[in-house]
Amino acid sequence: MDEFDKRVVVITGGAAGIGRACVDYFVGRGASVGAIDYQDTETLPDTVHALRADVTDQAAVDHAMREVGELYGRIDVLVNNAGVSYVGDIETGELSEWNRVWDVNVLGYVRSTRAALPFLRNSESAAIVNISSCTAESGLRQRALYSATKGAIEAMTRAMAADLVAESITVNAVSPGTVDTPFMTELARKADNPEQRRLDFESRQPTGRMVEPEEVALAVAYLAHPNNRSSVGTVVTVDGGMAALHITRA
Repeated sequence: MDEFDKRVVVITGGAAGIGRACVDYFVGRGASVGAIDYQDTETLPDTVHALRADVTDQAAVDHAMREVGELYGRIDVLVNNAGVSYVGDIETGELSEWNRVWDVNVLGYVRSTRAALPFLRNSESAAIVNISSCTAESGLRQRALYSATKGAIEAMTRAMAADLVAESITVNAVSPGTVDTPFMTELARKADNPEQRRLDFESRQPTGRMVEPEEVALAVAYLAHPNNRSSVGTVVTVDGGMAALHITRA
């Protein structure tokens, strides 16, 4: 099905993981896709408008968004996905590191949205989808900073939705569980027992497996669909039951 035929979609952090799954999903359904990433854009399909930009640089983000917006005259969907992870508790890391992660994960979404809004306003049914995380709701060890950024994203999503609903721009978020991405593979590889570490990641979800990036892309597409105009300020959870289920194992 080409339900996104002629739709213009921009995805930040589009070169790998969840972002790449979103790129592939929208391309496969007829959309014109712009993918913004600070690295590895050469791995993207030739049909994708690949743009190299760092979301901590407003001028670079403005330039990338203009390339897509001026080419097509509008942007219909913005997927804010670019981010970095961080492992540690409240005492871990210099404040400069905390500021860096906040700058990417939260202010990166601010910069991308500001750059895209003039072109989103040219769409008849615009949508913004922010990628959050299960860590915004579920307390996980060694995720103090990362959780704080994702909690901020969910709060900001609701405020953005309230500000933009009168302009027919929907704003929502997707909250994935532990997603089977190259980052998680590398994190497991660095552990003393990589196989056990991967099993630990899988067991976080009551389903007993990690979430596939393609499952997150499905949720993004649902929120971005032009016929879905009543999902506003919501957070769709794709976490294998992590937040909702509390199962006592025998």
